Amino acid sequence: MGAGPAGIYAADLLDKSDADVEIDLFERMPAPFGLIRYGVAPDHPRIKGIVSALHKVLDRPNIRLLGNIDYGTDLKLDDLREFYDAVIFATGAMADRALDLPGIDLEGSHGAADFVSWYDGHPDVPRTWPLTASSVAVLGVGNVALDVARVLAKTADELLPTDIPANVYEGLKASPVTDVHVFGRRGPAQAKFSPLELRELDHSPNVEVIVDPEDMEFDEASVAELRASKQTDMVVKTLQEWAIRDEGTRPRRLHLHFFHSPAEVLGEDGKVVGLRTERTEYRDGKVVGTGEFHDWDVQAVYRAVGYLSSHLPEIPFDHTAGVIPNQGGRVLDLDENQVPGVYVTGWIKRGPVGLIGHTKGDAAETVANLLADADTLAPPRHSSPDAILEFLATRGISFTTWEGWGKLDAHEKSLGEGEGRERVKVVERDEMVRVSRA
Repeated sequence: MGAGPAGIYAADLLDKSDADVEIDLFERMPAPFGLIRYGVAPDHPRIKGIVSALHKVLDRPNIRLLGNIDYGTDLKLDDLREFYDAVIFATGAMADRALDLPGIDLEGSHGAADFVSWYDGHPDVPRTWPLTASSVAVLGVGNVALDVARVLAKTADELLPTDIPANVYEGLKASPVTDVHVFGRRGPAQAKFSPLELRELDHSPNVEVIVDPEDMEFDEASVAELRASKQTDMVVKTLQEWAIRDEGTRPRRLHLHFFHSPAEVLGEDGKVVGLRTERTEYRDGKVVGTGEFHDWDVQAVYRAVGYLSSHLPEIPFDHTAGVIPNQGGRVLDLDENQVPGVYVTGWIKRGPVGLIGHTKGDAAETVANLLADADTLAPPRHSSPDAILEFLATRGISFTTWEGWGKLDAHEKSLGEGEGRERVKVVERDEMVRVSRA
């Protein structure tokens, strides 16, 4: 269940095993590829290039895509047991983790996941976005925060060579933004940026990246973190270089702030008019407030404090961790007993951390345990590959296929020829189904 990288990696490994296996990949969206299609910034073609490898997996004859099918609405676990020996849930995480902060619900306060879905043209979100702020705050110091900040700060024309949807281009082109502020509670040594993502901020000819030299502070614990991680050391060295250089004259500015903990989103007439932060210190691995507050003149706030998976019907769920309880990918019930024939992989298994490539390790562990359980799995009542198609037909459930998606993909690419930004983005799922099956 789920045709993003996690689900496709699992299908790939199952197909390459010695098992005689037929695999159906169910996907809620009409299109495959999950996070890569709907969660990666358009100016990251290197990451989107992973689609080429996933494409080859879906081309295999014994792997079948059934898109536009929503687990919990169109199908439930009892239905799946009728047709399959085992089910792997790879549904990912697309919601924003909540942030308990006064004023967080004001107009102009947004979740990063919603914004990412908008600029990636996700059919479930509106076609427009309220880009009216000249100064914006982004809360969080991970790669998603950088993506959000970079897309907000860049000019729309810089994104033209990408697959940015036309409506997103028009929205960003009208944006009056001049300053984007990124805030982290801890210091630069604790930032979760990857070095490559961080350096990309400074590639824009229109965006000046600014780091306050006073934020370049390191206690003994931070120094130890630098010595223990080459990646952390690379991130810090980049930040130090930016902190000591003279400020340039690029028309837009992206400010990276450390040791600033959000205290309150300030509002007036129900709208965001500012952000209050408390200056912090990092002592022996803990964030400590200093009692020194600063008010920032911003008109929009984006929280990038993590994604959250959704609870799936009939499947145990840990609401605190936001994952399906499991042991090595084997799903566990509330009494920590294995649920026969049910497995999990990807972010719904381990939480929304790590890069896309890390899901390969998740899939390998899960598939190995599934294959080890093969002799104990209860066979389905209906073993014919066509049985599930007949079942969907009796329920009147329309679905997309890999062949149908190929036609839509070719149409999207033809629209982009010459301009590089046109892309089919349909709000209504049923309309997208008609396009893909035409």
